Amino acid sequence: MSSRTYGVAALAAVCLATGFFVSNVFPSQPPKPADARPIAGHDTVFVEEMTWMEVRDALKEKKTTVIVPTGGVEENGPYVVTGKHNYILRATADAIARKLGNALVAPIVPFVPEGRIDLPTGHMKFPGTISVSEDTYQRLLTDICASFRAHGFRDIVLIGDSGGNQKGMKAVAADLNKKWADGKTRVHFVPEYYDHESVDQWLTSQGIKEVNEGFHDSFAVSATLAAVDPVLIRAKQRQAAKKFSINGIDLAPLEKTAEWGKKIIDFRADATAKAIRKATAEPRP
Repeated sequence: MSSRTYGVAALAAVCLATGFFVSNVFPSQPPKPADARPIAGHDTVFVEEMTWMEVRDALKEKKTTVIVPTGGVEENGPYVVTGKHNYILRATADAIARKLGNALVAPIVPFVPEGRIDLPTGHMKFPGTISVSEDTYQRLLTDICASFRAHGFRDIVLIGDSGGNQKGMKAVAADLNKKWADGKTRVHFVPEYYDHESVDQWLTSQGIKEVNEGFHDSFAVSATLAAVDPVLIRAKQRQAAKKFSINGIDLAPLEKTAEWGKKIIDFRADATAKAIRKATAEPRP
């Protein structure tokens, strides 16, 4: 026996002894399609928090819409964490899916185009930002959509919490709908989610009037993040430094700002759910 053959055989023996092959190379042997779940499911709309059997049963219960949210990791001024968009989407996507009642939420796509990497442009000029090319971004979205189509989802909804995400989602939706024209699955780019103008107009009507201070931040952003976790806007540190305001709006008391955040999440979720219902109601083959 050659040393190479002996080495492969030895590795195989170790893997069999430790169960590595069973747990890490070969997938679980799925129960028969009719098999029931051995335990109760968990109350979540996020696919990554569900077992595959819970996803299967959700599809059987006509939850055939899946929301694919795109976020980003970028600079957001001196007070807000780089993952702002991803944290906001955890709250808004959950609210949207629950309002729809027939939808699940895919894992948030955290990496999006943020500017050129070599000879940095845009947000890439700031440490902590992670960027991908437009081609990489669109290829990733394409494969994510194709995966959900393979499992039987009829409506795949693309929403993005950042401006640079919109063009790629629109292009992927158009391309896949052309490619899948004779099928049951449709991809919907829903720009209504990224409508900060309507949010700002609503806040103004509620008496919240901002003065732009030049930060990549706003009351709507800070309030939403405060509702998710005040650490994301460094509430404690800003209060200690007497900098707990944004665009001329005092963020204290924190509890009141967090309540505004919940209202903003609900406002955005209502508008987006309405747009999704309209898009998915369009006839198809």
